Amino acid sequence: MTQGRAQGQKVSPRNRSAAESKAGKGTAWIGRVVNSLTRKWRLKMLQSVLLVAGLAIGYRIVDLQLLDRHFLQNEGDKRSVRYESVAAHRGVIFDRNGDPLAVSTPVVTIWADPEVLYQASDRWQDLAKALGVSHKWLSDRVQAAKTRDFIYLKRQLTPEQGATVMALRVPGVGAINEHRRYYPAAEVTAHLVGFTNIDESGQEGLELAYNDWLSGEPGQRRVLKDRKGQLARQAELMKSASPGKELMLSIDLRLQYMAYRELKKAVEQHKAKAGSLIMLDVKTGEVLAMVNQPAYNPNNRADMQAHKMRNRVVTDMVEPGSTMKPFAVAAALESGQFHKDSVINTAPGYLRLGRDQVKDNRNHGAIDVTTVLRQSSNVGVSKMVLAIGPDKMLDLLQRVGLGQSTGTGFPGENPGYLPYRDRWSDIEIATLSFGYGLTVTPLQLAQAYTVLGSGGMMRPVSLIKRDVVPDGVRVMDQQVADDLRKMLREVVHGGTGGRAMIDAFEVGGKTGTARKVGPNGYIKDRYIGMFAGLAPIDNPRFAMVVIIDDPSGKNYYGGLIAAPVFSKVAAGALRMLGVEPGELGNPGADRRMAFNPHDRDEQISTPLEEG
Repeated sequence: MTQGRAQGQKVSPRNRSAAESKAGKGTAWIGRVVNSLTRKWRLKMLQSVLLVAGLAIGYRIVDLQLLDRHFLQNEGDKRSVRYESVAAHRGVIFDRNGDPLAVSTPVVTIWADPEVLYQASDRWQDLAKALGVSHKWLSDRVQAAKTRDFIYLKRQLTPEQGATVMALRVPGVGAINEHRRYYPAAEVTAHLVGFTNIDESGQEGLELAYNDWLSGEPGQRRVLKDRKGQLARQAELMKSASPGKELMLSIDLRLQYMAYRELKKAVEQHKAKAGSLIMLDVKTGEVLAMVNQPAYNPNNRADMQAHKMRNRVVTDMVEPGSTMKPFAVAAALESGQFHKDSVINTAPGYLRLGRDQVKDNRNHGAIDVTTVLRQSSNVGVSKMVLAIGPDKMLDLLQRVGLGQSTGTGFPGENPGYLPYRDRWSDIEIATLSFGYGLTVTPLQLAQAYTVLGSGGMMRPVSLIKRDVVPDGVRVMDQQVADDLRKMLREVVHGGTGGRAMIDAFEVGGKTGTARKVGPNGYIKDRYIGMFAGLAPIDNPRFAMVVIIDDPSGKNYYGGLIAAPVFSKVAAGALRMLGVEPGELGNPGADRRMAFNPHDRDEQISTPLEEG
């Protein structure tokens, strides 16, 4: 009964509330404990994250600033640092007396970043005016290249013009300091000195031949630029520019001017296609003057034509005509079969050789060797060379430098042509004796005449002034060379070269007139007149060759058109070089204009005329 009452007894609300209150207190305590632990865990986690992040950032800072700092430096340099070339000054070219023939002057080149400049179209008008170009030209150029990184706007402005452009501070526009080649003597030395391109690299003449010597080594500097590409400041010079070396030529500018003037006058007077003159120092082998017509001005490239740029003295080959006769005579004298007093019968004025014949302008009859040269007898020299054979003559021609390069190193130099055959016909031997069937350059011919002037010694030709004169090589018997000089004097005194005579000095030389060759053989009524000589003849200082190519009219003989040029240039050169005249002077000089224009050098009609 007691148990039943206990089971059936109900809990009062008051007791229930007390029980629930105890349970709630327990749960709250647990919650507080949990919340406290949660907050501490979160704090620790946050602290851990902040610590890890701090360590990561610190490591990255150390890595970038200490361990891998070059990366940031390189990235920064890519955006602000530029390396610019410092132009090297090209070496100056002088004549033998120190007068400048080629110099480099400072200029400014204006460039642009088209992408940046395209965004500044409102500044194009001012920029075009400063550059000296039209607004349309500038607009078209920028728009056509707006996807590129670099273009030239104007090259080789004067420093003043460049400063005017840069003062505008147009976005994307910059300047480069360069040099421009200038030639004070202009066309007078153009064929010899040559010229450079806009980047000062040799293109012709000695500028090309000595390009490595004249070119300097560019330097380098580091500069800082802002985001618009404008120069902020120069940082440092990384490498200094090394200037090119100087070059002193052998020519005398005074002689060059005089030779150019007289040659140009003769070419214009005779309405010739071209002309050449070369003067060599007999005692040193140096070139004292080298000129051509037509010429060009290397300072003005607007009207440059290829045929005017050719240095004909070293590149053009001609059949030397009667200027070869002294060497035919020299070969005959060296053979021992002839001597200077030998008599050759040239009657009746022609020599029949099979179907061909060799002619003189008239019948000279029996004449000595000196008269053969003085009267320029084709028959006389033909008989002499036929007697000794072609090999002896060719051997002599090769010894005096024909058929081979003179070794000047001039670009495009032609070695000429000497024929070598197993079998020779008589007419081939005969025409060889008076300068047909072989080709030479004016420079080679002048070098050969220096052998006669130096007593048989041959010295290499030089375009560069020599400090030491080479000894030379003997290529001809001295007595033979001395005899030939006396004979060449007689050619001027009473022979075909009378118009080469000058006052106060004795000179000697040989005239020549050769027919021009075309694709189908010799061209009718077209000739080359030439004169090769020595002055003064007793103790020669220089050898000179004058060639007038394709003159118009009846005055085409070398004695009429080339010998007078020799006379004028030689007279002036002897005075300039300080050569003392002989005691007797030249009393026959006043008779040089009495030279008979009908006294021909040779039978010109054809060297292979059939009889």
